[in-house]
Amino acid sequence: GELDFDNDRFRVNHQCRTASLPEPLERAYGKIGTTWSGLDVVKDYELSPPSPSKRLPSTLILRGEHDFTTEACTAGWKTLFNHKFVREKTLEGCSHHGLLEIGSMYGEVLDSFFAEYD
Repeated sequence: GELDFDNDRFRVNHQCRTASLPEPLERAYGKIGTTWSGLDVVKDYELSPPSPSKRLPSTLILRGEHDFTTEACTAGWKTLFNHKFVREKTLEGCSHHGLLEIGSMYGEVLDSFFAEYD
C-alpha cells in the first residue's frame, strides 16, 4: 500500500540506505517496545548539561548525511559538554546506520577519533 511505500522510502533515505534491511537491524527492530516506538517519542528530547563537577569523556557526534538526526538536532550538543574534546563528523552518503551502509568509512572515522583522543 501507499503507507508501506512511504515507510520504505523513509527507511532507504534516512534510516539505512541499503537495498534491504540488514538482518541485525531486522532483529533489533523486531524487539521495539511501546515506549521507544517511532520518531515522535524523541522529537522534542533535549539534552541537559552535566554537573560541572563531572567531566565527560571525549566525544564523537556521528551522523549520516541523510540521517533523520539532522544538523539542527546536533547543533547545540557540543555546548553541553564541559570540555573541548568533542568532534562532529557527518558520514557522506549515509543515513542513520552508516556502519551497515559503508562500514569501511565508519571504521576509518572511529579509528581517527580514537587515535586523536585515546
